[in-house]
Amino acid sequence: MAGVKQARDGAVGILTLDEPASLNAMTPDLLGALATAVAEMTLGEDIRALILTGAGRGFCSGQNLKASEALGEDIAAGVMRFYWPAFKALRECRVPVVVAVNGVAAGGGFSLAMAGDIIVAARSASFIQVFSRIALVPDLGSTWLLPRLIGRQRALELMLLNEPLTAERAQEIGLVRQVVDDANLMDEALGLARRLAEGPTRALVATRALVEESEHSTFEAQFRREIELQATIRKSADAIEGRNAFVEKRKAKFTGR
Repeated sequence: MAGVKQARDGAVGILTLDEPASLNAMTPDLLGALATAVAEMTLGEDIRALILTGAGRGFCSGQNLKASEALGEDIAAGVMRFYWPAFKALRECRVPVVVAVNGVAAGGGFSLAMAGDIIVAARSASFIQVFSRIALVPDLGSTWLLPRLIGRQRALELMLLNEPLTAERAQEIGLVRQVVDDANLMDEALGLARRLAEGPTRALVATRALVEESEHSTFEAQFRREIELQATIRKSADAIEGRNAFVEKRKAKFTGR
């Protein structure tokens, strides 16, 4: 597929943004290909975790301004038509998503990195909001995602002052899980994704959904929602296996069902 490479490692699907000449800058074609790739890769139950990364020297340099005309005169409608499906696919993916950030994640590329579940960064990685530099506001979900990951003040600091964030600093403030040498990035991402792929997929994704819902819920409503979902999840094959393994004092063997 033009723009996105698909590969797999056992139960782990690997999606690579593949426009290295532009540092994988966003275009309607690239984001459309990403949305399609997520759907194709997770169509069957054999894939139980995803990795999203970028080819070449960068993860994603943000919007390709040369391609902005393809969005049409109504920019908001164009973005929702061409870009939102990829972000939605990642946020609502039926398996956990690990994002392996190599090099720069700028502007909308920063947003794309945050759309996954867990970020692993190469030591060369950097994150920058960039929007205030060109007198624009953050977009593609940045103002929703970033404060929830690192807090309001730190998010505003990055957005207003437009200072680049090193991989090490990103780890310090909780944006990324770990920082590794560039040569080890995919090995570390694969190791993490394999761990997730061996887990109880339905429970993991239901946990993500609960965290998402909690942002708009009261404590009492969330208290009830958790137990409602628990009542459903506990009937799954993995939940039954988990309880049996606990009683039998052995390691559970989850199947994602």
